[in-house]
Amino acid sequence: MPLPSQPAGTPPRRAPRRRSRLAVGALVLALVAGGAGGLIGAYVERNGGVGDVELPQTAAGAGGVGGERPEGSIAGIARQTLPGVVTLHARGGGAEATGTGFVLDRRGHILTNDHVVASAHGGDAVRVTFNSGQTATGRVVGSDGGYDLAVVKVSGVSGLSPLPLGNSDAVRVGDPVVAVGAPYDLDGTVTTGIISAKERAITAGGEDPGDEMSYVNALQTDAPMNPGNSGGPLVDRRGRVIGVNSAIKGAGGDAALPEGEGGRSVGLGFAIPVNQVRRVAEELINEGRATHPVIGVTLDMEYGGEGARIGGPGGRGPAVVSGGPADAAGLREGDVITEVGGKAVAGGEELIVRVRSHRPGDKLELKVRPGGAGGERTVTVTLGSATG
Repeated sequence: MPLPSQPAGTPPRRAPRRRSRLAVGALVLALVAGGAGGLIGAYVERNGGVGDVELPQTAAGAGGVGGERPEGSIAGIARQTLPGVVTLHARGGGAEATGTGFVLDRRGHILTNDHVVASAHGGDAVRVTFNSGQTATGRVVGSDGGYDLAVVKVSGVSGLSPLPLGNSDAVRVGDPVVAVGAPYDLDGTVTTGIISAKERAITAGGEDPGDEMSYVNALQTDAPMNPGNSGGPLVDRRGRVIGVNSAIKGAGGDAALPEGEGGRSVGLGFAIPVNQVRRVAEELINEGRATHPVIGVTLDMEYGGEGARIGGPGGRGPAVVSGGPADAAGLREGDVITEVGGKAVAGGEELIVRVRSHRPGDKLELKVRPGGAGGERTVTVTLGSATG
């Protein structure tokens, strides 16, 4: 069938441009999709997904997390020691002191420093807080300022955890140690270090009227101590008490009780050796007071030479007590004691420290330089006893 003709000069008709419009539409859709994809990709990159964030965590017990620690580890030592450590608040005379103590036995005896409870007056002047949070009131059953030790007793408390006592004579320089206490009233604080030195002759206290000077042949440690650590245990890697934390040395001063203004740890802490602590604690519990070993002399504390000179100004008593250990050994006024037990003595305070580290009845060798004629000699004295 013939096609219809079209007028001359009329341009031929074109088919609709459907394909071009489809292409443009596809381009726009691609741009929209690309922009949306970019936004989604940025969100995913920034947030890790389109749902709620859940962070990965190692399960308890896996890889040692939350599991038991070996007994010799710091965490293991802390776990077995903390139940036997207490925080003490002593009140009296308008003063209040905070310190640390530790349980000695299941009868309720707790050991601490004398300077922690020195202000306590009355039967309920000491508040005792256990690691469990349990509290009780305690009374001081015995104290000794010369040794800076005191025993507090609590009643009606169950589940007490006495700490085992070690042997301070067996301690060696470099042994790891752990100190437990309540520095600045932050109870249950654990610090670590080593034994830095042994037999440090330390004197502390005595600044205030009626405040007795304490003499300690101390263990030195770099385990940090601060005000409130006083009376707390220094334990070895098996959790045995080897000393009672008592004093620190400041940046520009002498050894001091760590309770004073500005007292802070500089890595020089001192603990009373537990072998001395044990004897004194037993006497305080059983007798209410402690005995001090003596050689029976009065010392010249103003003597400036090396050693400790017998006698001197002041008239504080006889230079040599008649019938005492020094008298029996032939010591006389003016003699200078230069060594105790083979160790040099710098002055009178150090002599007292060396003697106090022994027991009444012990035999002790002294090297003596006579005040008059004659050469240096060695004598043996049997230590006498005096009540502190």
